[in-house]
Amino acid sequence: MEIVANGLAFPEGPVIMSDGSVIVVELAAGRITRCWNGRSECIAEVGGGPNGAAIGPDGALWICNSGGIDLARMQNARGPGCEGRIERLDLATGRVERVYDTCEGIPLEAPNDLVFDADGRLWFTDLGKTHDGIRTASGLFSCLADGNEIEAVNRHAVSYNGVGLSPDGSAVYVADTHQARLWRYDRKPGPQRPVWIATAPGPSGFDSLAVTAAGNICVATLHTGGITTVTPSGETRHRPFDDPYVTNIAFGGADMQDAWITLSSRGLLAKVRWDEPGLKLHFNA
Repeated sequence: MEIVANGLAFPEGPVIMSDGSVIVVELAAGRITRCWNGRSECIAEVGGGPNGAAIGPDGALWICNSGGIDLARMQNARGPGCEGRIERLDLATGRVERVYDTCEGIPLEAPNDLVFDADGRLWFTDLGKTHDGIRTASGLFSCLADGNEIEAVNRHAVSYNGVGLSPDGSAVYVADTHQARLWRYDRKPGPQRPVWIATAPGPSGFDSLAVTAAGNICVATLHTGGITTVTPSGETRHRPFDDPYVTNIAFGGADMQDAWITLSSRGLLAKVRWDEPGLKLHFNA
């Protein structure tokens, strides 16, 4: 395992860029950071709590921002500037704009992870917030990148986190953190009920995910610390890593068998070789 960057403030959402650098969000610092050749630099201070990121069809970096973490109380932050939102970062200028913070007049809670389909439509999860003994609803949403259309696919989930697409683009996979379950939706607009695929064994939690070219779903796994690979038929296998908060995996490299993994409680971005090629995302920069 190669350590690409250290000293990061709870890194998540690695985005593998065409120049070989990796962009991560730093959840506990409210910033976006580029890592390469053992170095790292801040490219934007977005505030709040950036959780996930992806390159969109416009070449910009799209960000799920949960609104921030109250580290003293270990709960979601509240107050001005702590609203959940979808943001767009222009990588050429550093300009950040808020694209969505409501859906059908209802505020977003804590957007967490996102993926663009081949048509440029954005699918994202909302983990929900926890504060003062209150837990708000989670869900899966879909929107256009022009800022003009957003809709809820499911508003009644427990704790949706990772999201990804099947190789043929017909299915949207969603990982539920507290239930450690993987669900499948059809890639179509409008409300629908998911199909259960698998549950991780043991005292685990699911975080973000990435899909392989063969269609397996690699889910970052909390508490037991590692990556759980789930086949579309529901079989699972686990590869451990030394951190109870393994939060993300992303594929890249010439053969798509390099895997970048965030070991978030240790503040590390690591790189390992994977046993199968990852699925190329539809957009990059």
